[in-house]
Amino acid sequence: MAKIEYAYTDDYNGKTAKAIGRSLKISPKHAVEICREIRGMKLENAKEYLDKVTQMEEPVAFKRHNKKVAHRKGLKGWPSGRYPIKAVRQILNVLKNAEANAEYKGLDTENLKIIHISSHKGYVIRGWTPRAFGRASPFNTPTTHIQIVIGEA
Repeated sequence: MAKIEYAYTDDYNGKTAKAIGRSLKISPKHAVEICREIRGMKLENAKEYLDKVTQMEEPVAFKRHNKKVAHRKGLKGWPSGRYPIKAVRQILNVLKNAEANAEYKGLDTENLKIIHISSHKGYVIRGWTPRAFGRASPFNTPTTHIQIVIGEA
């Protein structure tokens, strides 16, 4: 497997904790929208927001990948949104991992902020689905890499 490096340089002099999720079986487009939404949030606020999305109480605004996306109530300043529950659960796991890493390093877990979060396309798992007359069509599964850096605010 190729080495994946963080797309972030540490300017906080060791007051950060990092976590990475490699080859998660989630949509890269959903991951981009979720990462944009929680970037810069306090850690506790981001976890509460993601919990609300999994319970379908608050939608994620789809600003970039919004073609044929329906409007959702509860969005401020942007009409189209979705509830990408599968992707939110995976990102929440990586976020909890980063929090555990911060606790291990001795950082103040009450005062953590998401400094950097990004998603990148991973490899594509090739697959096929049978069709009529002995043919087959591709049925591929995309993967996504998630990088999170949290630090003391």
